[in-house]
Amino acid sequence: MFGRVKSLDAILATAEKKSLHRSLGAFQLTMLGIGAVIGTGIFVLTAEAAQKAGPGMMISFVIAGFVCAVAALCYAEMAAMVPVSGSAYTYSYAVMGELVAWMVGWALILEYAIAAGAVSVGWSGYMIGFVQSNLHITVPLDLVRGPFDGGLINVPAMAIAGVVTALLVIGTKESATVNSVLVGIKIIALTLFVIVTIPVMKSGNFTPFAPLGFAGISGAAASIFFAYVGFDAVSTAAEETKNPQRNMPIGLIGSLAICTIFYMLVAAGVIGTVGAQPMFGPNHEVLSPGTPALSQACAAAGDTAVVCSKEALAWALRSVGHPFIGWLVGAAAIIALPSVILMMMFGQTRIFFVMSRDGLLPDFFSKIHPKFRTPHVITMLTGVFVALFAAFFPVGLLADVSNSGTLFAFAAVSIAVLVLRRTDPTRHRPFRTPAIMLTAPISILGCIYLFFSLSGPTLALFAGWAVVGLIVYYSYSRSRSHVGRGLVEVHEGDAGIPPQPVPPLPGGIDIND
Repeated sequence: MFGRVKSLDAILATAEKKSLHRSLGAFQLTMLGIGAVIGTGIFVLTAEAAQKAGPGMMISFVIAGFVCAVAALCYAEMAAMVPVSGSAYTYSYAVMGELVAWMVGWALILEYAIAAGAVSVGWSGYMIGFVQSNLHITVPLDLVRGPFDGGLINVPAMAIAGVVTALLVIGTKESATVNSVLVGIKIIALTLFVIVTIPVMKSGNFTPFAPLGFAGISGAAASIFFAYVGFDAVSTAAEETKNPQRNMPIGLIGSLAICTIFYMLVAAGVIGTVGAQPMFGPNHEVLSPGTPALSQACAAAGDTAVVCSKEALAWALRSVGHPFIGWLVGAAAIIALPSVILMMMFGQTRIFFVMSRDGLLPDFFSKIHPKFRTPHVITMLTGVFVALFAAFFPVGLLADVSNSGTLFAFAAVSIAVLVLRRTDPTRHRPFRTPAIMLTAPISILGCIYLFFSLSGPTLALFAGWAVVGLIVYYSYSRSRSHVGRGLVEVHEGDAGIPPQPVPPLPGGIDIND
């Protein structure tokens, strides 16, 4: 299982050829983290978290943020030591061997492609809400929700995934300026939401605080973890950090703490103004988010609860008499979320590219378009799958499945840090995870805890995906692996790989993953 290890020395030799200037301090790292994390999850998953935990979702944000913090500290050691692309996949290849690396890379496909589908569905919710509330056009439910969510097909989500795919094929990529503007738009919109809602909160809306108990809070934490994905953008900046031993923990924990407080304020604004109690079935049974049963219960109640909304923040503002600010928040989501879909799909091509260059996937995955100089084959293939995910599945299920892949990858990196401390203790580490014998096990256990707090269907989908991955590995990849054939190559620094965008990335995806 742990055979076929990719040469860490060869990987590091590549990294040394492109060493970066150390210029980032604690403040810059904190700002980078806030820019990378803030926004997407809180826009699209508030209703799902409320249905699982009620007002207790405020605790869910704290739990998810804490697990992210310890995982990020482990991630930072590997990122500083092996500062090359493909990070979680590459780290695992160098430390735990090809099979584990393959499973991590296979899991990261879930993280990126399905996350892109989740954000596409979230964008659709805000776009349809915007059209219906401002243009007073009624859109048939069958065309804006998938079959699991009370409709037939989510056409707007499918369309935005198609548009982003076309942009990626012709070579669109984000600029640092555009990223910064979009991050700014989201932060301004969320700040406005907090300013307007906090003064008019009603304390009675916070009781019962945990209507579904701690299991509900844990389930919401596993879902809301999606709101923090992107914190690894700080971890991978370790090579550019001045005095990383001091500044990395400050930047990581500082940015996550600020984002957690910000998220809790937004959640408090939702709960305090319109309430966040879950909907129950006719026999007082718990209804799962994104199911026909919940859609029917919401329709029977006249869609008067935040858990029924596909644009929770804008809906909450309109419900308490602030339609213009609701309009602004909806517009911010509509403008900013497509760039997040673009970054997620861009990251997906990066993972496929590196795995293809290692011989684990067919060569055509790394084929470059002669005119646009983009990996058009894999981009279009990714786009088709993202569009299908977005068309037929609800946002909550997609985010949960994406989280399962992310949690698996972060647990693998935390294990890799521990293993490498034991097997290669003398290797130079620009940043060392503080209290590694405490931090890494907490990170591993935290990832496992959130993983098994995901819903049963999510775990079943992950298990099915893992089985398919093992079949592909043993039937195709193992016999064609370059490492298995004795070819010592490191492609992570090749000029042909699609270029990386400049951080901060909007909504939070670092494509070095």
